[in-house]
Amino acid sequence: MMEYLLIFVSAIFVNNIVLSQFLGICPFLGVSKKIDTAIGMGGALAFVLTLATIITWLIQKYVLDALGLEYLQTLAFILVIAALVQMVEIILKKVSPSLYQALGIFLPLITTNCCVLGVAILVIQKDYTLLQSIVYAFSTALGFALSLVLFAGLREQQELVNIPKGMRGMSIVLVTASLLALAFMGFSGLESGLRVLFGLG
Repeated sequence: MMEYLLIFVSAIFVNNIVLSQFLGICPFLGVSKKIDTAIGMGGALAFVLTLATIITWLIQKYVLDALGLEYLQTLAFILVIAALVQMVEIILKKVSPSLYQALGIFLPLITTNCCVLGVAILVIQKDYTLLQSIVYAFSTALGFALSLVLFAGLREQQELVNIPKGMRGMSIVLVTASLLALAFMGFSGLESGLRVLFGLG
């Protein structure tokens, strides 16, 4: 049980997919202007990431490894992710047209979001079990959503203050993202501290 807790805490805070591993920067910068769209993107990514990890893990273990086709991993994983994103896009268009419009081009870009493919490959490289993979994928999605919502809140706040002319636009956005990444570096000792606390070495 403690191993799953460590995976959960580590994926959200210590090894945050955006702020520590720098994967998924495109939607992080593009969909973080409003908190509402950030929450919607976080939810869509959580669904795609978790489901994609389950399916790709099963494909890797029971198809690619069994048939000696490991070299097709990237191609197979991208096809699974693209199909899932299309499904999410169709569902969102039907259920929540306003969120679908707000996410715009960034919804189909989940297909090319390197964090989805990155997590699918990482769970194979780390030799996680299916349950560990699910926990890792969901935790990573929560970490992505947390960083996205925090960043969106900071960007909304920036609209209310007088920023010097030379720092307006993307300049202040990148500085803010850098400071947020530095803040998350404060969690770097958390995983090893928890391992010592629970006696997991």
